[in-house]
Order: sequence, then structure tokens, then C-alpha cells
Amino acid sequence: MTAEKPSVLFVCVHNAGRSQMAAAWLSHLAGDRVEVRSAGSAPADQVNPAAVAAMAEVGIDITAEQPKLLTVDAVRESDVCITMGCGDACPVFPGKRYLDWKLDDPAGQGVAAVRPIRDEIKTLVEALITEIVPERTA
Repeated sequence: MTAEKPSVLFVCVHNAGRSQMAAAWLSHLAGDRVEVRSAGSAPADQVNPAAVAAMAEVGIDITAEQPKLLTVDAVRESDVCITMGCGDACPVFPGKRYLDWKLDDPAGQGVAAVRPIRDEIKTLVEALITEIVPERTA
């Protein structure tokens, strides 16, 4: 990672659950130290209400988020591209880091089923932050 401010793109087919929660966690935990994007190859009409509710339980409001279409530019402009175990493929560019996080799909699930996915995503995001975010200097 050569960028002073690394950029991360979370990709999931519908960009309505896992990728939205991951983007929210990264924004919440890393603040302005990371540029955060999320997108999907076939975006849904809205973010999964169970994902919105699960994130609200931990004090993170994603009600204003909208699923976005994955573009080649979004991948090109990101240092790290993370797919969410949903079989989505990203265009491959040299010098990018590609990860696939194997996560259960929250689609059609209630909040109780989404909570463990939310918590697993938080753990993965925390580990990612330690790898890519420069330490704050006073």
C-alpha cells in the first residue's frame, strides 16, 4: 500500500447486506484514514432492512445508503478489493490486493441471523485496519 490514505472497495452481488455492513464498519472504525466504497454487479433496490437494523443496534446508521453498481473505475481507484463470498468477480488490475471474505448471505434473513454476520464482518474489518491503515501520529 503506497497511498497515504488507502482505498477499499467491498463487493457483493446486490450491494445490499454484507458489503454495506463492511463499508459501514470500516468508515466507523477507521474514520477518515481510509476511503471506503461498496458496490455490486446486480445492485438491489435498497439496503437489506435486517442489515440496517443490525447495524443500528451497534450505533451505526446506514439508512441513507443505496446499493451501487460495480464499475471498472471503482476497482481501478481502490487499493484493496474485497468480495464477500458471493461469487462476484472484480476486474483485475496489477498492484491491487484482492481478498474474498467467506460470509453467509443475510438476504431474506431476520435480524437475529444477521447479527453474527455483522459481528464477523467487524472482526475482519478490524484485522484489515491493522494491515492497511497507517498509525495515527500526534
